[in-house]
Amino acid sequence: MSLYELLERPSLDEPVMIVSLDGWIDAGGGAASATERLQEQLDLQPIASFDTDSLLDHRARRPTMHLIDGVNTGLSWPTIELEAASDEDGKDVLMLHGVEPDHSWPTFSQAVVELAELFDVRLIIGLGAYPAAVPHTRPVRLASTASSPELARLLGFVRGTLDVPAGVQAVIEREAADAGIPSLGLWAQVPHYASAMPYPAGGAALVEGVAQVADIAIDAGPLVDATASTRQRLDALVADSEEHRELVTQLEHHVDEEDDEESEGPELELQSGDELAAEVERFLRDQD
Repeated sequence: MSLYELLERPSLDEPVMIVSLDGWIDAGGGAASATERLQEQLDLQPIASFDTDSLLDHRARRPTMHLIDGVNTGLSWPTIELEAASDEDGKDVLMLHGVEPDHSWPTFSQAVVELAELFDVRLIIGLGAYPAAVPHTRPVRLASTASSPELARLLGFVRGTLDVPAGVQAVIEREAADAGIPSLGLWAQVPHYASAMPYPAGGAALVEGVAQVADIAIDAGPLVDATASTRQRLDALVADSEEHRELVTQLEHHVDEEDDEESEGPELELQSGDELAAEVERFLRDQD
């Protein structure tokens, strides 16, 4: 039994497939805001729908009931869909979005790669964002996970050898690599003290990263304006505390040293960053 229903089979010319599934690490809502921006720019049309009844635990991902004057008028169920579009230059794009499956990750990933092969996908790009020891006063940096060293070097890579929990996008990445399809995960590094609040700079960086890696015509648009507004709010908050100013300065030195490749930078004490994160949350609760 197939996990998906093929709704249409348009003729596509070596599209890139962008994968953004809710439920995994997304510091500052970076992947979510990038996905929303992509949906705004691309005239996406559904071409495949996945069987979420087989893939989801509905007690964990419940449908939304729509009540009008006490009457149940219907339910909206979580979905996983593959949609297609072309950018303004006519380059084809596929977008897999929805919720991360709760079950059958290997089978789901194999189905995704099967669709990628069906439409002759040239590259799969996953989106994510994670908290990092970086300041809000510097441009957001992208890290990458990839199916090959060549892809990893496109936008930087996670240094060292790590064993970390994985999301389903990592499974798709490996399945794609085994099928001979280049695959890449783009990760925005969001300041750890701002990771619990909306951080549009992360989304903007991901959109720009996708545009660069996939060579498609998309832009961050309103995320850039939102980035400037968030920067001003954080600047004002940090300015009120000498300890917070010192933390941001330390993070700036660390990032600048890494960028200059002069040293690996000092080990950072992040306790004050946790305190700043708590104060940011209090600050946001006081806003309209």
